[in-house]
Amino acid sequence: MKKNNVQFITKTAVIAAIYVVVTLIFAGISYGQIQFRISEILTLFAFIDPLYIPGLTIGCALANLGSPLGILDVVVGTIATLLSLLYIAFIGKHFIRNTKSLIIASLGPVIFNGLIIGWELNYLLQLPYLITAVYIMIGEIAVVTVGGTIVFSRLLKNEKLIDKLKILR
Repeated sequence: MKKNNVQFITKTAVIAAIYVVVTLIFAGISYGQIQFRISEILTLFAFIDPLYIPGLTIGCALANLGSPLGILDVVVGTIATLLSLLYIAFIGKHFIRNTKSLIIASLGPVIFNGLIIGWELNYLLQLPYLITAVYIMIGEIAVVTVGGTIVFSRLLKNEKLIDKLKILR
């Protein structure tokens, strides 16, 4: 196996594991109508390198195995996260990497998770769609747009660190 394949598989497994562990450590606030999934900050790694998408998608799927909502949350939640990651990677690739574009990228999880997870919770738990979607969006804004942007805007200032964070170098 080539060095790049080993490096990709290793880093993908590590980021997936970190997503799972962080989600489960904060399980009390990671699932439900009002959620602050701290692990969602990691989605902004796709802004730096789209090769984080497989690991984060796998991590989300595995973390959602612990969801009280069952297999539908594994499928629907993972799709919402995958769409968010694709959006974040698109912004990271097509815009200058700065705090402004990072904030724009951070809106992907707000929109996709709010709309999709809002629907899922409405479908499974008969919660009112609009208010549930808004609650999910507020959680994503707090975690990804505020918390994630603070963390990642500092990372973006360190080119050497950004280079080291890339999946393949």
